[in-house]
Amino acid sequence: MENTHERTVGLLKSGLIAALYVVITVALIPWSFGPVQLRLAEMLNNLAVFNKRYIWALTLGCLIANLWSSLGVVDVVFGSLGTLMMTGVSYLLSRYTDSVPRKLVISVISCTVLTWSVALELFFVSHVPFWATYLSVAIGELISMVIGAVVFWLISLRIDLTK
Repeated sequence: MENTHERTVGLLKSGLIAALYVVITVALIPWSFGPVQLRLAEMLNNLAVFNKRYIWALTLGCLIANLWSSLGVVDVVFGSLGTLMMTGVSYLLSRYTDSVPRKLVISVISCTVLTWSVALELFFVSHVPFWATYLSVAIGELISMVIGAVVFWLISLRIDLTK
């Protein structure tokens, strides 16, 4: 059974990741929203393969960050559900390997492929072409996720990110 100290530390880590997601997204608003985007905060999605607590932290961070979206409540709800789906799938698939590089590759591929949810949301709300939007959002996601994978792989060489 986890003691109170461990629960508190876990909650603190989750809160910090959620806050970091919000700060990065809002600080880079011109690149964080729309059919052509490079949401650098998405690099944090890689954390989900280390510990499931980050699934909820990233979903909460996305929900709060999307309060700044021009799509309004639609993005708050469906964008956050997209993050929940992306990070949840990454976490579940990465459980089949102990290799950190493999876990990160799974995360990069899962999150990039699953950006169809963002493209679908933009297609219905902003009436932009689905496939062109999917391609542009996926490219931005791939860039962010690869940057994050390298960063978290290097960090994982010195720090146990599973705790």
